[in-house]
Amino acid sequence: MGERTGGDGFAVNPTLIAHCRGGFEPECGADLARIAMRAGATLVPETVQGRAVVVASTAHFDPRRWAAALAADPAVFARSIFVGSGPHALSKRDRVAPLLASARAFGPPFQSLWLETTDTNEGKRLSGLCKRLEPLLAHAASNAGLLTPGDARRPRLHVLFTEVQTAYVGSSDAGSASAWPMGIPRLKMPRDAPSRSILKLVEALVTFLPDAECLQALRPGMRAVDLGAAPGGWTWELARRGLRVTAVDNGPLKGEIARDPLVGHLRVDGFNYWPRRPVEWMVCDIVDKPSRVATLVAAWIADGACRRCIFNLKLPMKKRYDEVQRCAAMIRDTLDLRRLRYTLRLKQLYHDREEVTGYCARTS
Repeated sequence: MGERTGGDGFAVNPTLIAHCRGGFEPECGADLARIAMRAGATLVPETVQGRAVVVASTAHFDPRRWAAALAADPAVFARSIFVGSGPHALSKRDRVAPLLASARAFGPPFQSLWLETTDTNEGKRLSGLCKRLEPLLAHAASNAGLLTPGDARRPRLHVLFTEVQTAYVGSSDAGSASAWPMGIPRLKMPRDAPSRSILKLVEALVTFLPDAECLQALRPGMRAVDLGAAPGGWTWELARRGLRVTAVDNGPLKGEIARDPLVGHLRVDGFNYWPRRPVEWMVCDIVDKPSRVATLVAAWIADGACRRCIFNLKLPMKKRYDEVQRCAAMIRDTLDLRRLRYTLRLKQLYHDREEVTGYCARTS
């Protein structure tokens, strides 16, 4: 079951495997196609609705150019991507040996082993198999010299089970890939938080900001504005970190956050509010047309009302991928016109539903 390899030891024309939210397979496939074009590769994605994974065959694939393209233009709808092969048919009698044979084509030794399933009901039924198999596979991989735990410079080894006897095998670069198996962070819901929307903000912070930068960017005493704040989940998280927050929403805040001394609540429309002086952060989870939110974000950043922004774009329309690209272009056009230096990232997070989350920050 070994793969034919090129001069760099990497599989020739491998398969790309990407986890995504179920129902967003076409958008995930468009992500892969965009990145492949930048990398000079040809790609044919298979997008099965509800499968929560996209598999794409490739041609003219160069792993270094792919890694550079992925780092320069990250995926929006793909949670986690690895370069691999498959599907591999496995025997119940011996799954380990053929999996290791396939892994040799993808740049061992590996720093870690991730056994994964799809984020579906069928995937949940396979999680028990992964738990039983993982220690056996890790032990065999270590004995074969394919696994060197702790070496962060090495790629990760992925084994994705789609059925009991069917798996994809491959690797991802820790520098540009998701930090979590299947692209799913394990976050705990704080007991006192007023809403589960807090998890979207927390996931956005750990996704867009490295730990050291996050500590610098969210220091106690900084000022923030939360547009569309009610019932107060994002305000709660910012205040918990010691920021002074202006919560803007016609609706009420719920629970202890309504009485927090770090929080001031203004009952006005978020689209009509403007701070008297610049703040470090603006966050926005307003339910409205994505283009309207994008225009608002661009104005706050361009005019210096805030330095950093995390926002959600709600996507109820059919052409979701095109709308995200249009909104990104609107923000870039506004900031480029001002000749500003900035960072802009968009990502459909695990805790997002019919939406994507964005991060925009001035860097000059």
